[in-house]
Amino acid sequence: MSPTAAKSPIGQPFMELSEVGSTNIYAMERLQAAGAGHGTAFFAHHQYAGKGQRGKNWNAEPGSNIILSVILDTSFLLITQQFHLSIMVALACHDLFSKYAPDETKIKWPNDIYWRDRKAGGILVENLVRGSKWQWAVAGTGININQSRFPPDIAGRAVSLKQITGKQYNVVALARELCAAMQQRYTQLQAGEWDLMLASYNQHLFKKGEEARLKKDTISFNCIIKEVNTNGELLVTGGIQDRFRFGEVNWLL
Repeated sequence: MSPTAAKSPIGQPFMELSEVGSTNIYAMERLQAAGAGHGTAFFAHHQYAGKGQRGKNWNAEPGSNIILSVILDTSFLLITQQFHLSIMVALACHDLFSKYAPDETKIKWPNDIYWRDRKAGGILVENLVRGSKWQWAVAGTGININQSRFPPDIAGRAVSLKQITGKQYNVVALARELCAAMQQRYTQLQAGEWDLMLASYNQHLFKKGEEARLKKDTISFNCIIKEVNTNGELLVTGGIQDRFRFGEVNWLL
């Protein structure tokens, strides 16, 4: 399908699930069974086996947060442009969260949403590749909205929109807003506005121009965060090397 071909807007249809193991797994199964296509969004009120980056679990209080996976046509992108899509989804999540918490909302490389030094949301993009053709992606997002208590092991490192603003939100309505934000960013990606998107990403980059502590293998070190380049590498100064690929380092916060 060409990027100019007619497609359903992201969020149409919008499928609400009362309970599911993982919205990403559910969406991928529907996609592979030809039961859903581009734009279909799956929202779960309760997810009991959520997937996070690098095999981690994503735990969320039932009915309190955005748990959303959307199917995206990526046939107009090269297999080497996966970071382009990752940035698109991260920017959409930032667009939504910063609308309600405008001060100090950032994107932590590669694609977590942070408020101050606490995690407000995470993203997991999984791809469907056939041969050398990148045909589809499932973009899963988890954003803390109304949850006010977190497990003890992450309580000091997580934050929700309600904790920041003191307000209660309609989670489903916000999930639909996120779909609209994704549609805007997806249209920008289709139009080839990659440089503008990368500039916006770096504008909101967590710890940009500040000292951060990272860990590679067994070595921990301090460095200054510069920016992220077009290949998705994190550029730093004063570290054990000047650039890092995704998965090569961990943040020590």
